[in-house]
Amino acid sequence: MANAAQDIGEFIRSQRMAAKVSLRQLAERAGVSNPYLSQIERGLRKPSADVLSQIAKGLRVSAEVLYVRAGILEARPASPVRDALLADEEISERQKQMLLEIYDSFRRENASSESDASTGAVGGGGAPVPRD
Repeated sequence: MANAAQDIGEFIRSQRMAAKVSLRQLAERAGVSNPYLSQIERGLRKPSADVLSQIAKGLRVSAEVLYVRAGILEARPASPVRDALLADEEISERQKQMLLEIYDSFRRENASSESDASTGAVGGGGAPVPRD
């Protein structure tokens, strides 16, 4: 746990510094105490998914990025569509996650269809048509 907590803490600190936000400002934005946020940044505490979500909002970054860094989610393959959705500041984190789930389901469906086509399987429960 120490390595994961250290990694997410260092990442949050670097994002906060890059955004030129003080520890106090981020704590206020995220709705956590200064000491608690300081402990997170120093790797002494591992924040919950809810706290990470609030910190992400305070930093104006995707919660998914923090979840991956904290080891809560597995990293997904890079995609221009995914990157654009995550970067969009006009939609909420919940809306982003919903759109990403839909996008991923379409990709899985297409991968399955391609796999079926290469093996000769027919979708929809039908039997393969014999060739003469």
